[in-house]
Amino acid sequence: MKNDARAIELETVDTATESYVQNVFRRLRRNKMGMLGLVMVSLILAAVIFAKPLSFGHSPYTMLSPADLKPGETTPEFMAPNRNHILGTDELGRDAWSRLLYGGRVSLLIGVVASLTSIALGTLVGLISGYYGGWFDNLIMRFTDTMMSIPTLPLMVVLSAVLNGGVLNLILILVIFGWMGDARIVRGVALSLREQEYVEAARAIGASPWRIMFRHLLPNTAAPIIVSFSMSISSLIIYEASLSYLGLGIPQPTPSWGNMLYNAQNYIFSAPQLVWFPGLAIFFTSLGFNFFGDGLRDALDPKLKL
Repeated sequence: MKNDARAIELETVDTATESYVQNVFRRLRRNKMGMLGLVMVSLILAAVIFAKPLSFGHSPYTMLSPADLKPGETTPEFMAPNRNHILGTDELGRDAWSRLLYGGRVSLLIGVVASLTSIALGTLVGLISGYYGGWFDNLIMRFTDTMMSIPTLPLMVVLSAVLNGGVLNLILILVIFGWMGDARIVRGVALSLREQEYVEAARAIGASPWRIMFRHLLPNTAAPIIVSFSMSISSLIIYEASLSYLGLGIPQPTPSWGNMLYNAQNYIFSAPQLVWFPGLAIFFTSLGFNFFGDGLRDALDPKLKL
């Protein structure tokens, strides 16, 4: 019993002396699903970052000609998976494996940049709304509620058709409909903290509202913002894939997981690998970010004991 009590005491002391970041990582390591998500996300990121060496010399844009065929290969188009082309080739004779890797770059780029931009905009709106309160807060929140009540995907389809797709246009569309949740989260934190003693003290010494918002309120929103960022990436990747699948996203010949599915939908029975692998890439990426976001949320919550 004494040894157990001593071990508990030492663990308590160690926990008290470790930094906040170390404590978060310690708690995250104990969350099996969170660590599984981190491993999945890390592997996918490594694959798309090192797409060039992993493509084994194949370009995602190069269309094979009959002169490029190796022994045993009969046609450049719809080539079955083999030692030279891991996933075979698509309807234009392009290497499907290299297009999968480079398409991941585009899909993840859109997801990460759109998520960061949405969070930045939502954080700014939430801080201003929560700090000032009153009629201004009511006006901002009613506008936010109106935006949240709009059917998102149909309007995204309309805007994407008007703007003709493209990476920058897709990011813009996703940001327009992606900031409201973050604004409400940050606004709630700002409302609960604006009457705290340290905020009142900052006002008393003449600190400007912007300094109070960004110096004293913003750091306290870091935990929910980080979790929101990790979890919103997966939903934005799915939105990009949905628009590209409808032919309104990334235009050819630039690969993305969504437009790979769009191009392969007519060949699901004759060349199923062209459909399965982009779909699985979207599935595992979304699953990994969701697992990691859940684990990070638990790790950042001081009320939970992992």
